[in-house]
Amino acid sequence: MKRLWIETVGCQMNVLDSELVVAALRREGWALAGTQAEADAVFYNTCSVRQHAEDKIYSALGRVRLEKEKRPDLIVGVLGCMAQKDQALVRARAPWVDLVVGPGQLHQVPRLVAAIQAGAGPQLEVSFDRKGKSRDEIARSFESYDPDRDPGMRPTPFQAFVRTQTGCDKFCAFCVVPHVRGPEQARAPETILAEATKLVAEGCREITLIGQTVNSYRWADGGRTHRLADLLALLDGVAGLDRIKFVTNYPRDMTPDLIAAVRDLPKVCHYLHVPAQHGSDDVLLRMKRGYTIGEYMEMLARVREELPHAAVTSDFIVGFCGETDAEFQTTLDLVRTAGFKNSFIFKYSPRPGTKAFDRLPDDVPDDVKKARNQALLEAQAEVSLAGNLAFVGTRQQVLVEGLSTRDEKKGVQPGPDGVAQLTGRTMCDRIVVFDAPVRLVGRLVDIDITSAGAWSLAGIVADGLADAVPLDAVRVHSIAPLTKPSTPAGV
Repeated sequence: MKRLWIETVGCQMNVLDSELVVAALRREGWALAGTQAEADAVFYNTCSVRQHAEDKIYSALGRVRLEKEKRPDLIVGVLGCMAQKDQALVRARAPWVDLVVGPGQLHQVPRLVAAIQAGAGPQLEVSFDRKGKSRDEIARSFESYDPDRDPGMRPTPFQAFVRTQTGCDKFCAFCVVPHVRGPEQARAPETILAEATKLVAEGCREITLIGQTVNSYRWADGGRTHRLADLLALLDGVAGLDRIKFVTNYPRDMTPDLIAAVRDLPKVCHYLHVPAQHGSDDVLLRMKRGYTIGEYMEMLARVREELPHAAVTSDFIVGFCGETDAEFQTTLDLVRTAGFKNSFIFKYSPRPGTKAFDRLPDDVPDDVKKARNQALLEAQAEVSLAGNLAFVGTRQQVLVEGLSTRDEKKGVQPGPDGVAQLTGRTMCDRIVVFDAPVRLVGRLVDIDITSAGAWSLAGIVADGLADAVPLDAVRVHSIAPLTKPSTPAGV
């Protein structure tokens, strides 16, 4: 049997892409290898949002070269955003790579692999660049293949990502996504609904809708336009589905009807990821974000009024071109006062092809970026701790995801009736750890919160629930570390 190994770097979009690639290859007789050394094909599904992600891939390609020299028939592939952006550079720096495929052509991987095995030599498939072609031509070159799914690739069998749209048309000055994922293109609501219904039939209880700016979703057909609020209403009616999330949101598209949908639809989680990116109007203008901090705060006030218990999270970039001490202070002040559950904080990394790379100097010294990054992390940690402490003494419903990182690192392997430290998330996306029988994995369970840290809560299973009936064929899965939230999709 042919065996493959795939490593994924980046956001939820990349995680879903890897699931779809594996599903397509499984239908051609491939299976997942237990280790990279056992694989007949090694794929790297890549990210180009930051330089660190690209450096990580080139290091991995350097390591796999030694294996390729020993086994010339080993197929090495670079997939995703980095393949689209740097197709020629990848081949120049790593000529032993057999396959370079952009995110719009990933469904072609089985055909391209078969061609390589037949002796056709290295294969390249990417979409058109955003320049030099019409929007329709470019859009058609980014093809969709979302119906392909492989439950075995998901972190848990009861949670899944569902894509609402591909691409992005915002063109923020720092962001490469519009160039590597193409124009924004929505999927038909009936297609998304059918995919969600199928996932529920397979045992999925929570879906997360993903798009670069998911709340920009717009589908016009037959004289009616569906927006994200309409899509949420459709999904809320799916029997057997317990929770719906959506990321990432653009501030100006956080409309009243969407906020009302989150408020009124019982299955929609009160969790909104709405990146501010900075606290200074001048920096937001240089970033080409399309809003002022005043407009952002007005949006946030509407959310707080309609959803007082909602968790709101953000992204921030420190050290963007020309950022002064005073401008950074505005971001620090925003984090200290806005009450974000958590924030994803990054040092600015210039990306070739973006407006900032072409027009603005990367003039903030790296040591200053590091200091500002650390200061913002510490400020957010204080705010996150204060927000979590408010939950101590309350009872929260948690979807149990699997073993905690602590027990996963220890190699704990209890049977269904064994007790381990488990972890799950509340309806407002707060992480909770607790000791409980492993048979509760995949269930909605009430937890009494007893203590809190900056990034997680701790508690005990509410009376009587530890004796709940186990799920059939329950599987234990590890999750991301409690101390570091995963990177979101989007800008």
